[in-house]
Amino acid sequence: MKRGSALRRVPASQPMRLADSSGNEGDVCVFELASDAAAITIEAVTGRAMLIAPGDRFLGTAGHRESTRWVVGTIPAGGLVPGDHYWVLADCGVVGAFHGDSPRQKGHLGQVRFLGTMLDADGAALNIRQFALRARSTVDRGAPVFLVLGTSSEVGKTTAAIGVLRALRRSGSTSVVALKATGTSSLTELHSYQDFGAGPCFDCVDFGLPTTYPSGRDQAADWFDMMLDTCLGIPADAVLIECGGDVLGANVPAFLSRLVPRRPDVRVVLAASDSLAALGAKSVLAGMGLAVTLMTGPCTDTPTIEQRTRKLCGVPALNLAKGELVLPL
Repeated sequence: MKRGSALRRVPASQPMRLADSSGNEGDVCVFELASDAAAITIEAVTGRAMLIAPGDRFLGTAGHRESTRWVVGTIPAGGLVPGDHYWVLADCGVVGAFHGDSPRQKGHLGQVRFLGTMLDADGAALNIRQFALRARSTVDRGAPVFLVLGTSSEVGKTTAAIGVLRALRRSGSTSVVALKATGTSSLTELHSYQDFGAGPCFDCVDFGLPTTYPSGRDQAADWFDMMLDTCLGIPADAVLIECGGDVLGANVPAFLSRLVPRRPDVRVVLAASDSLAALGAKSVLAGMGLAVTLMTGPCTDTPTIEQRTRKLCGVPALNLAKGELVLPL
């Protein structure tokens, strides 16, 4: 059966059988696209774009999403109900109750019927948390941390992260741990990091969550501590962290509250949509104990706006889609 990438840590050899039971966050769930529906596209466990054809059954998971640019949806109280219809909220295979979306094209967005959850050979519900990483040590190896933040989605955070990776490689770094700490899981993004020399690369799925939504979720601190214990505990030349979404959503403030006490000297690269967004985010981050090291993104697209951003914020600015970053920051 086809699988969304949110299930990538569930072994293909894992015995499972379908049960008529409610679906909760991270459960291995079975969905069916109606035979008269339009085909949709999701991300497979290999990272490739995979077509879900009309009439197909596929494996995904229940989850939340609060995107400011794409789709908003949640898991209803009590979980997904077998036989009811829900929507594919993200191309990693996250499904839930649909609340709204933007006008942007979305190849994954389609209505599907929930058939039930998968149980293991002992009759226990399968959940991605069972296959999550567990930190082996809380020892911080001391690698410098580079943090990429944004004022919204689609402002060039991944481009900025790749710019930092390229600069690290040119400066002689041979081992860079990469973490997409917040937002919606994306194997495609992790592959982009790997293509530019990072490894190992992690996101929320590696720690048992399909997304880090909803905002203000319970136990967020525990998950973020596990991420940081894992990534900071790996011997490396540097650690690169990208926070998906904006600085206020996806539990980014909760993540930063766990990171800053450990690494008050973190280098912050901020991707901003315009000069005013850059200025506002700089102020918000200062309140969280973070100083911005470099501005990038659309707020640096032309010489005019780059100069305005630099003057308003008093921080170096560079368009990393066009220019090369030179370390040290």
